[in-house]
Formats: sequence, structure tokens, C-alpha cells
Amino acid sequence: MPQFINQFRNRLSDIDALPQLTLLGAIIGLVTGLLIVVFRLAIEIPLGYLLPFNNENFEGLSSIWHFALPVSGALLIGTAFHFLDEKHRYVSITHVLERLHNYEGRMPAINLFVQFIGGIISLISGHSVGREGPAVHIGASISSLLGQRLKLPNNSLSTLIGCGVAAAIAASFNTPIAGVIFAMEVVLMNYTIIGFIPVMMASVCGALVARATFGNEVFLTIETIEINGLIEMPFMIIAGIIIAFFASFYIKLQLSLNRFIHYPIFARIMAAGLLTGFIALLLPEILGLGYDTINLTLEGKLGIGFLLVLAFAKIIVTSFSVGMGIPGGIIGPQLFIGACIGACIGIIGNTIFPENIHNNGIYILLGMAAMMGAVLNAPLAALMAVLELTYSPGVIFPSMLIIVVACVLTRYICKCDGIFVAQLHFKGTKLNISPIKQILSTVGVRSAMNTSFIECESSISTIAASHLLTTNPLWVVIKTSDDLLLLRAADLALALEANKENKTNINQDKPPTTNVDDLDLLEIPAQRFNLLAIPELASLYEAKKVLDGHPGNALFVTQQIQTTTNQRALGIITQDTISHYYI
Repeated sequence: MPQFINQFRNRLSDIDALPQLTLLGAIIGLVTGLLIVVFRLAIEIPLGYLLPFNNENFEGLSSIWHFALPVSGALLIGTAFHFLDEKHRYVSITHVLERLHNYEGRMPAINLFVQFIGGIISLISGHSVGREGPAVHIGASISSLLGQRLKLPNNSLSTLIGCGVAAAIAASFNTPIAGVIFAMEVVLMNYTIIGFIPVMMASVCGALVARATFGNEVFLTIETIEINGLIEMPFMIIAGIIIAFFASFYIKLQLSLNRFIHYPIFARIMAAGLLTGFIALLLPEILGLGYDTINLTLEGKLGIGFLLVLAFAKIIVTSFSVGMGIPGGIIGPQLFIGACIGACIGIIGNTIFPENIHNNGIYILLGMAAMMGAVLNAPLAALMAVLELTYSPGVIFPSMLIIVVACVLTRYICKCDGIFVAQLHFKGTKLNISPIKQILSTVGVRSAMNTSFIECESSISTIAASHLLTTNPLWVVIKTSDDLLLLRAADLALALEANKENKTNINQDKPPTTNVDDLDLLEIPAQRFNLLAIPELASLYEAKKVLDGHPGNALFVTQQIQTTTNQRALGIITQDTISHYYI
């Protein structure tokens, strides 16, 4: 069994380990699906007892509960976070992005626990946050921790995290396609065939577990709809422009509130709870996910004035909650905001052009898609999410237009990055997503290392050296009392040739230039490299970082992280080895 596991790890180091990654994707999908089911049940069962009629009907509670629920939830979270080390408070999608792109995908276990419990409390207490943020963190963390536990090579961790994210989204919202696209577009930020297949497998498995538990649920109920004709296209472009400004307003407000990050965590979270509670006294619709309110909007039961007030209130409360540190997501609120704005646009269009624009429902869906795509800078994920949430294929064509308009204006006219990247930049954290990193991070050092080498002491007899060269190695690893050195086997061969000439000189009664019996490999003419250790789980990008910091050196891949003299070399990595993969 250990031999099989070692072979499995070695195969994962290769850039084309599709069968192995697909198997892991299925396992991660099932495990993540089970965790997300537990997470959802931990929220929905208490809400089912607390709320009348359905587990989203916060409006059915008395006014005292509209205030007390978010405040009590903030009190619990704030107290717990007060006693936590700051590094353990980092949760949600921004934390996943930072760990994935800057820390080789190694995610800490305690943050997973904090996110799991914190997300449950936030959602039960009705805070204006979504469950996709906690779900993504849970899926990414469990896949990363599984990879670390099995000591899988680092180059496979990013794909495993993508699998966990896709399975989490699929299990949370019954949206397997959107889960795949979200994982590739928002989290991995990279599209590859080798990455798509395992992520798709994980998404299917995650959705399978959720459907076995909750059935084939549809979050939004809407009849099949189509646009009235191409005559609506100009109005939809105007709608995209309007959505872009709302999205930019949300992003900038969110970032401005992040300036309070240096204030005590308890005070920040309590402020978020109090603000949510006070606004909920007037507008209880802002509490929770709000899918029941979106369905009312689709049924045309809410007026334009009320919808505008709801949209602005949701923007303010969500920005404040997430900015102050409530551990939840933002995608659910963006769908809510987009639905309200889209409904307003549809009502206005129907009033001005009653003959050409008579279907308000499609503008609600367009608003959801455009708002999500613009805020996240994830156009394809937004398109797929709305399609799967509604099972309405007629929304695809107009959604593509309005999403493009909203995303372009948000990014290039309003100068707003996607919210997750913008939050990290605000903190002073930049994601390393360079093309070179994306290429080298998919390759493990074990698959790229050169194993054609011999090891010997610095002083060696000519007979022993000749015997070692019979295996035709490329490199010679020299053991010294302090460290390891590397030279090319060709240089040792040249030194042996020079030794033969010395013997000839002796036979011709000429004094030899060197000792003809022994060679000092530290003295022969050759280019020698200092050998630095790198663990066998490292990716080729990690090897590049080490060599960039120590130019002129080489690396030996080792099974142990101890002193260099006790480590057993598995292979050799040089700068030429790395350059082969991206030049």
C-alpha cells in the first residue's frame, strides 16, 4: 500500500495526471457535498422552527426579533472573534484566493472551523450575507487539508481546491455548471483541460449529494420567458449601464468601509449587527438570503419605490456587514440587489414603451446576472448561475449582452476591479497570477527533476571515478563536510582524461602536473554549483523562487527537511530545467 501511494504521489507531480486528479475530484466532491449538506441543515433546521411558513420568511417575525436576531448574532460572533488570533479570523473567498495564489494552496484548519461556525451563526441570525462565501471556504479548505494530509505534491493542490470550490457551489445552490465556471473563473483564474475534468467531476459529485438530500430544488420560480424582440436591445444596453453604476457604488462603498479594519473586531461586528437590526425594523426584507423577496418581485407584487429603497438598503447593510467582518458571502445579496434594480428598470421600460417592453420578469433576471457579473468581474459564472437558478434558457442571449456592458463599464469606466481582488489590493495583498507561475505551478519537481546523477566524496581515486562514470550520468553530487556541491559529469570525465596525460608524462620521464592516483573534485577545472534542498512535494514554481533568490545555484529534491548532509537526493533541478517549461 505505501508503495502504491508513493507511485500515486509521483504521478500527480506530472503535468498530465488527469486520471489521478479525476479520482481525487470525485472523492473531494463527495466529501465536500456532505459537509455542505451538514452546513445547510445546521442553518435550515433552526430557521424552519424559528420562522413561520418557510425558512426565509424573516418578515413573518415580530419587530423585536427583526432587531434582536442580527444583534444577538453579532454579539456571539464578536465575542468569539475577540478571543481569536487575528490570523484565524480570515475567512470567505478572499482568504481562499490569498492562500491559493500566494501560499501554494495551503489552508489552515482552524480558519475552516471559524468559517463553518461563524457562517452558521451569521445566516441563522439573519445577517445580510450569502452562504456561498462560507461554502467556498469550506470546500477549498477541506480539499487543501486532504491534500496536505496525504502529502500530495503542491502542484496538485490548486486543482484540488478548484474541485472543492466547484463541489461547494454545486451543493449549495444545485448549480453544477456554475460551480465549475466559478471555480475556474473566480478562484483558479485559469482555464485548462487538465483542470476542467477533475473540477467537473467534483461538481457533479457535490450536486449529487445535495440532490440526494434536498431533491432537485429550484430556488427561483419563473415561467419560460423570451425577449419581445431585437427592438429591446438598446434598452437592455441602457439597463447594463445602470447596473454598472450600482455595482461600482457597491464596490466602492465596500472598500471604504474596509478602512475600519484597524478598529477592535468586537466593536466592528456589533456596529454591523446594530445597523442591520435598526434597518430591519423598517425593512425586514433585507434579512437573510432574500430568495422569497426575489420570488415576490418576479410575481410583480412589489412597487418601484419600495424596490429602490430595498436595493439601496441591501447595498448599505451588506457592505457594512461584510466590511465590518461578518463571516458571510456577498453573491446572494448581489442577486437580491440585481433583482430589485432589474425590476425597476423593467417597470420603467414597460411604462415608457408598453408595446415593446411588457415582460418585467426577464429584466429581474438580467439585473441579477449583470450585478453578480459586474461586482465579481465574473461574467460567465454569473450567466451560468442565473441560468441554473431559474432553468430559463430564454435568458441566455440578453444576459450575455447586459453582462458584457455592465462588466466593461464597471471595470474600465468606473475603474473598479472585481470585489475580491479589490479587497485584497486594499489590504496591500497582490495575487501572483503571472503566466509563468500558472505554468510552473502545475508541475511538481519530482516529474521535472533529473535523476541521472552520481554521489561521491570530494576526494576520489581515478579508478573509482572511472567506475562511477560507466553509468553515463549527467551530474556529480559532491559531499563535503559542510554542504553539497554539483558539477557536470562531463567535467569529471575531462579531469580523468587530463589524469591519463599525466600518467603518459611519467612514462616519458617528465614530472606529473597532478597526483595521478587521486582527484580532488574541489580543485579540478569545472563549474561547481552550491546545492540547495527543496522538498519533493514542491512545485516547479517554488523551485524557481528558490533559485531566483540564490542565482548560480542548483537544487536537489529530497524526501527529508533536515540538514543537507543527512538528506538523500532524489533528483537535480537547475535553472535550465525550469526554463524548459516556459521558454
